[in-house]
Amino acid sequence: MDDAALSATSDQDLLAAHVTGDPDAFGELVRRHRGRLWAVALRTLGDREEAADAVQDALVSAYRAAHTFRGQSAVTTWLHRITVNACLDRARKAACRKTAPVDDPERLDQLLEPHESAEAPAERRDLHRELIAALATLPPEQRAALVLVDMQGYPVAEAARVLDVPTGTVKSRCARGRARLLPLLTHLRADSRGSEDLDGGRNRTPGASVPPASGPKDAGPTDAGPSDPAAVKGGGGRA
Repeated sequence: MDDAALSATSDQDLLAAHVTGDPDAFGELVRRHRGRLWAVALRTLGDREEAADAVQDALVSAYRAAHTFRGQSAVTTWLHRITVNACLDRARKAACRKTAPVDDPERLDQLLEPHESAEAPAERRDLHRELIAALATLPPEQRAALVLVDMQGYPVAEAARVLDVPTGTVKSRCARGRARLLPLLTHLRADSRGSEDLDGGRNRTPGASVPPASGPKDAGPTDAGPSDPAAVKGGGGRA
């Protein structure tokens, strides 16, 4: 397909074209979705290198497993599920190695999107640093649920499809995660009564939810991702 045809083709048709041998179709899927996949991985893992590896693993897995897609969910949901699973695998391995949470201020600042680091007020940047540090103390499953629901703005039902668990499980993980975060973040609310306004009113539990770091979920930067193995010749992964 030429560039115009690729841009006009749906995600599902692109995946089907990839399966039938189109060399450019998977690369177009990567271009469309890598920003959001990267944002989810970065905030779930709290480490740029680990997040880059997780996204790479996920894209290679998706490239190879495209023929198994049955259309029971949106392609973007399928891609997010693979990415979150790759992140959880890495988070569990890191926990087994007793890896310490991210505590370098410069590395925490890198978890903010470039436009936030450049334009957001200093108070908001400081808030996000502390939120990210607190988030890193949660178990991986709770962290992933909060990243999807409270930071990326996904509805609970869609987050459940991404995580491949019932909606009640997502709600429970979010509730437990918020309860664990609250003692770590109480001082932020004492310092700034406007913190509720930062999350656009999306808090499910007043005062305990993590504000979104990059606005609506569709606003993820397309150039923020790592060098994807799937970006060359329609995916770059080996079938």
